[in-house]
Amino acid sequence: MLVFMSQFKNEILLLASVPVIFLLTVAAGRFFGERGLVAWVSVATVSANIEVLILVRAFGMEQTLGNVLFASTFLATDILSELYGKKSAARAVNIGIFATVCFLIISQSWMLYAPSAEDWASESIRAVFSNTPRLIFVSLVIYAVSQRLDVMLYHKLWALTERRFGNKKSGLWLRNNCATLISQLVNAALFNLGAFWGMYDTGTLVSIVISTYVIYVFTSLLDTPFVYLARRIGTPRRDTAA
Repeated sequence: MLVFMSQFKNEILLLASVPVIFLLTVAAGRFFGERGLVAWVSVATVSANIEVLILVRAFGMEQTLGNVLFASTFLATDILSELYGKKSAARAVNIGIFATVCFLIISQSWMLYAPSAEDWASESIRAVFSNTPRLIFVSLVIYAVSQRLDVMLYHKLWALTERRFGNKKSGLWLRNNCATLISQLVNAALFNLGAFWGMYDTGTLVSIVISTYVIYVFTSLLDTPFVYLARRIGTPRRDTAA
């Protein structure tokens, strides 16, 4: 068992991260309502932009981390759309963009300081965040495009499912999966090409794009039960965020 866990450590961690991160997303909405979901979008967006710097090999493919965290932002906006409406989801996207811009400014200001002779962290921080401006700039553009596309598609499909099924609740699985899968395809292709062109060879880059979308397909299909769960358990009894 230990040998198996050691050999497939990355795969086990990636698979385990999906329900954990998605449950945290739902918990943010359950305990803190709209504000909790908006806060989650900001935290997950900034964290994903750091985690994406890590390249691992899992399921026979080269892939960056951050995909599950980023997928959780789509889950959060879908829950916001379902429970609070289109304006709420769009507001979360805008706040996520603002949080990312703030993080970019703050993290780059760290590079301006001259470290002390006793400093031990600056070299590592510079190594991690030296590529951050490019990654975050690309991420901001693609995030804005893909998330707005997701929100728009979600509500267009909602109108379609409402006409088809005769009520607002039915067809959640259809609008959730279709909107997310289409917007995630745009995100996977454009982000990875924009962020990593020139950093990796073509074969590795293609592998990253494919593996990223495969993960997004997997997480998109898995996040639908969590949207149902969020709708079922509702929001705090006194949700003053709405």
